[in-house]
Amino acid sequence: MNIDKRIADDLAANGVSFVTTVPCKQLAGVIEEIDQRDDIFHIPSNKEDEGMGLCAGAWMGGKRPAIIMQNTAIGVTINTLATLIQYYRMPLPMLISYRGELREPVACQVEMAVHTKALLAQLNIPTYHFHWQRDVEEFDNILKYTFMCNKPVAILTDANFWGGYGDQ
Repeated sequence: MNIDKRIADDLAANGVSFVTTVPCKQLAGVIEEIDQRDDIFHIPSNKEDEGMGLCAGAWMGGKRPAIIMQNTAIGVTINTLATLIQYYRMPLPMLISYRGELREPVACQVEMAVHTKALLAQLNIPTYHFHWQRDVEEFDNILKYTFMCNKPVAILTDANFWGGYGDQ
């Protein structure tokens, strides 16, 4: 199964037509897959909170948005999530590389991983953790859920989900 294609196909099948991304090594394949599609408008962002603002504008303009980002910037998105996305009940699937978890080779990534789930829980954002590639089978249902209830949803994807790093 090609995980990157499956994710892009599920986004498109659920009407997601606007995706913003912030670069991450783990997410490079899915970002490339989305960038090549004609049915999804892809615009890269410099920062995650900027990307959420772009998604809010897309939602207000009648599009179904999603953001693809890294967990290490969850802290800078708290205000945007609470005062824009949640306050105005905007659905926002957040596909997040869960850096600092199992099979992570970069030690400095671990510190934010310790706080990621707690921050999302504090905001009452439904959070799903994809650890095995078979977990992608739930992605379609998660997308349906976020658009049904008009809430942001976090899908944390760790290094194991993406196949690890090299020889690990």
